[in-house]
Amino acid sequence: MSAASPDIIDAIGVNAWYGSSHVLRGVDFRVGAGETVGLLGRNGMGKSTLLRTLLGHVRQREGDIRVAGRDVSRAQPHEVARLGIAYVPEGRGIFPNLSVRENLLMAARVGCHGRKDWDEARVLDLFPRLKERLSHGGQQLSGGEQQMLSIGRALMTNPDCLVLDEATEGLAPKIVREIWHVIETVRATGIASVVVDRNYRAVLAHADRVVVLEKGQVVLAGPAADLAAAPAALDRYLGV
Repeated sequence: MSAASPDIIDAIGVNAWYGSSHVLRGVDFRVGAGETVGLLGRNGMGKSTLLRTLLGHVRQREGDIRVAGRDVSRAQPHEVARLGIAYVPEGRGIFPNLSVRENLLMAARVGCHGRKDWDEARVLDLFPRLKERLSHGGQQLSGGEQQMLSIGRALMTNPDCLVLDEATEGLAPKIVREIWHVIETVRATGIASVVVDRNYRAVLAHADRVVVLEKGQVVLAGPAADLAAAPAALDRYLGV
């Protein structure tokens, strides 16, 4: 994607509701080509709702949402996915009755720009643990292995942007370190990422920019290094 290409995600004035509950209030959010953006905020502040709204899962929404320059403000989730956005949801969303190999192969396709970088062999090189469990059903995997499979399955779509909601939630420290290493490896390949995680220090260390939500509104945004140098502001919105 050239420097003149539009942002992968460009959303302006996004509002979203669950029934009568107004969750997102005029959120602006963008992701440039190859950029890693951290999305932070305390629990219940709208992070997952923003991701699900951008990806077409929330039906009650308003605002201008574009993916690769195309208007997806009223698009269905599969239409957004076909534009190069891969989603690793909170809870992982793997198919428990399919084997590891079947979970991977069912997602395999050429990227929307002809990208063929990620296939089964490359995913298994990235996650050697999955290589040892190819015939295991999804329900037989540990939580960490399921998260690896969910990320691997997303990469099999050869995306332009990988969206990870609660990237390391509930995982053992050793697996957490592996997941952050994988996120950095993916970042180095030029795939853009949006990362939600409760460990905001880890997000700051692995992101180019960070956006902080409070009650469905953007309250902080900027380069990760700048926000890391302003701990008082971060503590105000992210501290316990």
